[in-house]
Amino acid sequence: MAQQSTLRISLNADIRGTNPGVNRDDNTDAVVLHVVEGLVAYGENASIQPLLAESVSVSEDGRAYTFKLRQGLKFHNGAGLTSDDVAWNWKRYMDPKTEWRCLAEFDGRGRSQVEAVETPDAQTVIFRLTKPDALFLATLARTDCAMTGIVHKDSLKADGSWDKPIGTGPFKFEEWRRGEFVRLSKFDGYANRGDGKPDGYSGSKRPLVDEVRFMVIPDSAAAKAALLRGNIDVVPDVANADVKELKANSDLGLSIAQNMGISTLLIQTRDPLLSNVKLRQAIAAALDTPQIAAAVTEGLAKHNNSVVPLASTYHTAAHDQGYKYDPAAAQKLLQEAGYKGEPVVILTNKRYPQTFASSVLIQAMLQSVGINATLEVLEWGTQLDRYSKGNYQVMAFPYSARLDPALSYESVMGPKDKQPRKVWDNPEAQALLEKSMVISGKGERQKIFDELHRRFLAEVPCVMIYNGVEASAFRKNVQGYNASVLSKPRAWEVKISN
Repeated sequence: MAQQSTLRISLNADIRGTNPGVNRDDNTDAVVLHVVEGLVAYGENASIQPLLAESVSVSEDGRAYTFKLRQGLKFHNGAGLTSDDVAWNWKRYMDPKTEWRCLAEFDGRGRSQVEAVETPDAQTVIFRLTKPDALFLATLARTDCAMTGIVHKDSLKADGSWDKPIGTGPFKFEEWRRGEFVRLSKFDGYANRGDGKPDGYSGSKRPLVDEVRFMVIPDSAAAKAALLRGNIDVVPDVANADVKELKANSDLGLSIAQNMGISTLLIQTRDPLLSNVKLRQAIAAALDTPQIAAAVTEGLAKHNNSVVPLASTYHTAAHDQGYKYDPAAAQKLLQEAGYKGEPVVILTNKRYPQTFASSVLIQAMLQSVGINATLEVLEWGTQLDRYSKGNYQVMAFPYSARLDPALSYESVMGPKDKQPRKVWDNPEAQALLEKSMVISGKGERQKIFDELHRRFLAEVPCVMIYNGVEASAFRKNVQGYNASVLSKPRAWEVKISN
């Protein structure tokens, strides 16, 4: 009899639960999304792909989405998946008692309100919206929404409370030993889509090992030691500073992906000094962003001056246009701005080492052109509070990934009177952003994002520096493991050789 193969992946903290999109965090999503799947999913370039759906069509008025389900889909208990299962899951998600993270996105509080879900036949589901929403599919596919994953009714106990996930994914949920590990087993009945090529959360997702164990190892040094000893097969998130050492180890392999997080220098445009656009342009000209990105990520990340992440299909040549590092131009702009050496305070924190490292370099570069820049290091909670209130001059700040460019822009744009945390408050730009959330044609949306980028560079409400980096290390006998722009470990299409 063939030996059982087990893939052991470290997690830096335990999961919070197994109910999709409920009481969750990033680690929870990573594990649960091996077990459950949704109608649509994000590909590696953040485009939306069908997953349980064979196809998706949108009505002329943008208010009806028709999903045709794939043939032969089975739940882990052997039951076939039909449109009734999709409708039952939706009803459950929309019940406030479920406490689904993404309820507010669809119940009328967000952009979308679903007024009806129809099941004309076993393979067809129609979602009807009260108004068009170009981000409807992108929101369904969000990993923090658990991709609106479809589970079998038997995932609930007889009294309606949650038991365990019975999904359609490549792996079945077997056991959760709190604080120790989560164990999944291969689902032999998995209906794979694709030809052996993984693509984000869509594409090919064959389970090629018998078992996956997500091992809880909170200390990063302990996780690295376990990898070196061979007690673990994959560490999905190694520190940038460890990359060089791990690369030199012939027993290990490395996979590196630039994710969609945003690392930036925020500028308060309502500050009496920084409300002067020439002073903001001087700051941008004083910063060598390629050098900052290379230095703080150990050469792993390429700089990016666009709010649209490098990995996005919407990051075209237009978004490669950025700030030119030009200290002489910066000094000329300071003169034109009437700058008299007033202090500029940069807020930063040590919770995120790269953020702190970038702020030290930013301070030095600003000082070298004659800006009186000082650093103030805050606890992360305090910095977050100051960010939310808009109470700063400039701050080094990381945003987590948003997978649609409209959402990336939305994280920095908006009316400061209502939302003081917003960085860029320009009514014309805001109107363009709103439009990008309603129209769904890629060409039209591309034009809007290109125009927003042009305005963003001119107005300098913040300086975009680089997108985050995901470095994963694994034992040499692990084949097919790849770091993902979606920043989560994935065990499908991965083999272990002896």
